[in-house]
Amino acid sequence: MTEPFFPSTPVPSRWRRPALAFTLSLAACLGGESLARAGTVADIAGPANAVLARLEERKAALARAGAATVGVEVRAVEDARSIATLGQVREGSGVVIGRDGLVLTIGYLILEADHIDLIDGSGRHLPARVVAYDLASGFGLLQALAPLPLEPVPLGVSAAVKGDEPLLIASGGDDGDLSLARMVSRRAFSGYWEYHIDGALFTAPARTDHSGAGLFNAEGELVGIGSLVVSDAAGSAALPVRGNMFVPVDLLKPILAEMRSSGTTRASTRPWLGLNCVEYGGHVRVIRLTAASPAEEAGLQPGDLITAVDDTEVGDLASFYKTLWRDTRAERDVTLQVRRGAESMRLTVRSIDRMKTLSRPQGV
Repeated sequence: MTEPFFPSTPVPSRWRRPALAFTLSLAACLGGESLARAGTVADIAGPANAVLARLEERKAALARAGAATVGVEVRAVEDARSIATLGQVREGSGVVIGRDGLVLTIGYLILEADHIDLIDGSGRHLPARVVAYDLASGFGLLQALAPLPLEPVPLGVSAAVKGDEPLLIASGGDDGDLSLARMVSRRAFSGYWEYHIDGALFTAPARTDHSGAGLFNAEGELVGIGSLVVSDAAGSAALPVRGNMFVPVDLLKPILAEMRSSGTTRASTRPWLGLNCVEYGGHVRVIRLTAASPAEEAGLQPGDLITAVDDTEVGDLASFYKTLWRDTRAERDVTLQVRRGAESMRLTVRSIDRMKTLSRPQGV
């Protein structure tokens, strides 16, 4: 077989081997059970032909999914606060979702960006600009500033993804790759950096080039955007499984128009304290403070246990964030009940709007 993957659709040569593996795995998932029950040549021919027919239906869509995933190279502005944790130069992926060159990616890649390039499957570098960053969902939108002749992919339904269906992860750029994955859990996710979403998709095996990578179903529809490598992809009640967390595109659909028109969403305007926290012994433990943040200025320290927010007890990150954001005013006094060693104290933190702290390129 000289063209093992979708010969009617051009595919970068570096993707052909992993694409073939995906095709074979997809065939097994679509027809493996029927083939296993077959006992004669005639029994095998029917299911096998059905599998091939279903693959034929999907091949163009899956080829477009891989081709529509581009590399994203970013250089942040010189004075960006995010350089301390993300570095000034960042690399990841994005997925073309609009015929006008609109690209969906993960927001932290483009945070405080000064210069952005998109890299297509042929290795061309195209300039791009930031259209939007949504703090609440974690999504980022980019706009190509030169013609990007790639077919956009349709948005699927993240909530409809099943654990037994084959999923395709695609990354872009010079080292872009395709691989098969499966969903091992779907649940809410709370990040240590004041971040919480519902319905996150957790897949295995893990990919290290996850930042902004596309997660596609067997129809070639985009169902998630890559965010993290995690050690507990299957959830805390299961054995540890290393995998990835994908932000579901179901979160994008209600806010896409708002992101395009305003550059963010109303949900992104909320109290921000500048804390990194983890769950510890039924409490929220501070592990790091952002320099010159409201939390640091209020006197919080690494190791402090936060037991209540505005007189409401909190015992995990989800309850901490939901209580903090219940009053959506970004700039307000937040009362924290804190335990430091044997000492208990009440601290008042004047929260701020995180979006107002982000640096922008000169002249923007």
